[in-house]
Amino acid sequence: MQDEVLRRIHTREWPPGALIPNEADLAIEFGCARSTVNRALRSLAESGWLDRKRKAGTRVAAQPVAKATLDIAVIRHEVEEHGATYGYQLISRSVAVPPAPVSGTMKTRAQDKLLNLRALHLADDAAYAVEDRWINTSVVPDAAAEPFDVLSANEWLMQHAPYTHGDIAFSAVQADQQDSEVLGIAPHSALFAIDRVTWDNAVSVTKVRLLFAPGYKLRTQI
Repeated sequence: MQDEVLRRIHTREWPPGALIPNEADLAIEFGCARSTVNRALRSLAESGWLDRKRKAGTRVAAQPVAKATLDIAVIRHEVEEHGATYGYQLISRSVAVPPAPVSGTMKTRAQDKLLNLRALHLADDAAYAVEDRWINTSVVPDAAAEPFDVLSANEWLMQHAPYTHGDIAFSAVQADQQDSEVLGIAPHSALFAIDRVTWDNAVSVTKVRLLFAPGYKLRTQI
């Protein structure tokens, strides 16, 4: 059904701004349950193709927005997909009260201790990315016992910690002294930064900053 709705939008059978049939009529047309129609239309609305308003019906978006699809990458897979040999080094592991900006972003109490990990990801023995991560062990209690000396938190969390959504930001930053030494680059070098917080409904799972060595490229699809 979703493919057919997209076809009608693309061919302008349902032009931008047009009011489309209601869920009950679509359910009859496609011979499916109304809940199936609701899920399909909700998905298309989240993708920017439809505008849904309570009591006003569903319209084709006047200006459909192309949205990039971005998955949380397992860095080991990313490195290996480029034909390189992956390496991993745990720099530090501690339990501490995070700085106020971290607890504020993760919506944890100011006095709550979280698990902090710093690690280096490598590609063919060269620095690929440095990771600074905070894990909310009240949400992921098994992480408290995990050493993370062999398997990265990036990969472990993808296997053990479900999440519902995330916030992500991209920026260019200058390497400080500590990060420049870990990455083996000159101080103040320009780095590509990804800051991400993942959530399980209303509670934070983890906050991570990834700083990638010069030359890194992010690719996605629209």
